[in-house]
Amino acid sequence: METLTQLTTGLRWQDVVDILLNSYILFRLYVLFRGTNVIRMIMAIAMLWILERTAVYMGLIVTSWAIQGIIAAAALIIIIVFRNEIASVLQTRNFKSFFWGIPQRQIQTPVDIIVEGVYELARRKLGALIVLPLKKGIETVIQSGIPWKGKLSREMLLSIFWHGTPVHDGAAIIQGDQIVEVAAILPLSKRTDLPSYFGTRHRAAIGLAEQSDALVIVVSEERGRVTVFKDDNAINIDNNIELRHVLQEHAGEATAASGLKRQALELGIAAMICLAGITGIWFSFARGLEALVTLEVPVEFMNRDPNLEIFSASASSVSLQLSGSGSLIKSIRSDQVKIKLDLANAVAGLNQIPIARESIALPPGIQLKQVDPQMLEVNLDRPVQKTLPIQPDWTGKLADNLILEDARLVPDTVKVVGGSQMLKDIHTIYTEKIPLDNITTGGTVSVSLVLQPSSLKLEDGLKNRIDVIYKVRRRPAPSS
Repeated sequence: METLTQLTTGLRWQDVVDILLNSYILFRLYVLFRGTNVIRMIMAIAMLWILERTAVYMGLIVTSWAIQGIIAAAALIIIIVFRNEIASVLQTRNFKSFFWGIPQRQIQTPVDIIVEGVYELARRKLGALIVLPLKKGIETVIQSGIPWKGKLSREMLLSIFWHGTPVHDGAAIIQGDQIVEVAAILPLSKRTDLPSYFGTRHRAAIGLAEQSDALVIVVSEERGRVTVFKDDNAINIDNNIELRHVLQEHAGEATAASGLKRQALELGIAAMICLAGITGIWFSFARGLEALVTLEVPVEFMNRDPNLEIFSASASSVSLQLSGSGSLIKSIRSDQVKIKLDLANAVAGLNQIPIARESIALPPGIQLKQVDPQMLEVNLDRPVQKTLPIQPDWTGKLADNLILEDARLVPDTVKVVGGSQMLKDIHTIYTEKIPLDNITTGGTVSVSLVLQPSSLKLEDGLKNRIDVIYKVRRRPAPSS
């Protein structure tokens, strides 16, 4: 749970859009190419990628390198070997189907009309080839069809396959209650175990059934016999009742309803897999390209009691080690990172304030790795004013024949502002060191005051320098 929280806390809205956009693109590719060999190869590449990431995680360097080479070769194979299928899918799609259309693979088909039309064709010995696509698409298998989009009827089937019409030799594609395409060329089967009386129509029907899940009806021109092909099976139809039963089983109302449910479930699962896959890829790249940076960030104190002032803190800035993607780390600036410590519960005296994660504001996509120090000592007190005497701080030694007779300070007292607890124990303010070694005569020296601790301040308007006026006389010679 903690790992998941660390992964998601740094997500920016741009990252969410990035994941959703690429997930949708992957889902659209699945919708366009499902049922083709291309999608199977893509799924195989996806499995290889998962194995490659697992190898990286386990530290299998050679295995990871080998799988990467296989993935690159497989991507090239898809483009070269399946270029005809890819071109066929792209050529048969309109603008809408590329971006948001969901092709209906299973639509309720008027079975009775097809049965009547087929047996009328058989009675007249008119050869016919009728295709009913089911779950998978056949766009990548058929060729050179003529768009028709006519209402399905017995008369329409007769007119299409009537001798002498330009389209009677090809296949008619039926989807729902529409004849969507005519004169379509189907792939011929290469099987050698087919009956000798099977003609070109039968071989074309078997070829399509082998490469798709479509239901193909053939009416023999010579014998007037009806045969239905599904997968590797050839079903000889003896009467219209048997044909109706076969069509109801594979393309009837119940089958269409269950087919739509299966399609909705399939697309839903595919969408979830696409989202999970792109999310995994994003995290793999985002975390795999992680970079580190250390910044010194000044501390801001908030919600201090207005009657108290901060007189000292153990540190004025904090060192933060941050991580994120290389591009984000390179663009980060120190003013984008804030440390704000809450002093609402602080009291007069020494307070230990922890630097929690909630106190640190980071840009989106940046994670906090380390804080140094993890706690600050902050001294708060009520400010007071106190007048203190000034004491010169002599250092060194006068010459043996000299005596420091007098020293007067101008001014000799100073008003200091500081915390009440601090000033309670301070009774004198000292000057900086005044060396005696070089003094030979009286004079005046200007020196600075030493304010210890450093949080002490002089009253507004006062200068931090005073004059020390001193007198020196010679030591009387000793009497003999």
